Amino acid sequence: MEHSRENSAICSQNMEADDHDHDTSLPAGARHHAQFWIRLLLGAIFIIASADKIYNPEGFAQAVYNYQILPDALINLTAIILPWLELFLGIFLIVGFWLPGAVTLANGLLVVFFGSLVFNVARGLDVHCGCFSTSTDGDPTTAWYLIRDSAFLLMGAYLFFKVMISRKLEEPIGARS
Repeated sequence: MEHSRENSAICSQNMEADDHDHDTSLPAGARHHAQFWIRLLLGAIFIIASADKIYNPEGFAQAVYNYQILPDALINLTAIILPWLELFLGIFLIVGFWLPGAVTLANGLLVVFFGSLVFNVARGLDVHCGCFSTSTDGDPTTAWYLIRDSAFLLMGAYLFFKVMISRKLEEPIGARS
């Protein structure tokens, strides 16, 4: 009897705690699922973005050149290395391998990509972003690129907060380095 009363008290406390959690935020499981799905989506975005650049480095070099940001000596090197970096970051994000580093590097790239677009808009240049395709056919839709990249940045910032900052906040004070 005494054992069942203890179980009842524990269950009611857990239910009250669960009710309180629902009032203030998503349950821990849902937060974990959101992080997982955003990580998969961002990883897939990086992998898809790398594909055409890997298959067509000349076209990607032209897209990088059109931004008129890098010195000529770095354009080909960027066109060769950047797509492979995107591919591996995408794989690391999906698999969850070396997550703190992958999330940090992915966010760094997203900030550079977004900054490059904004920089060219400020200069009055309307260039094809070269993000998912190396083609320069048609009219560039810079406003769409900015909106889309803003969404990518928000996903990256969420992952950065969840992987880097909230983990540090949850560690015991003595365990922090």
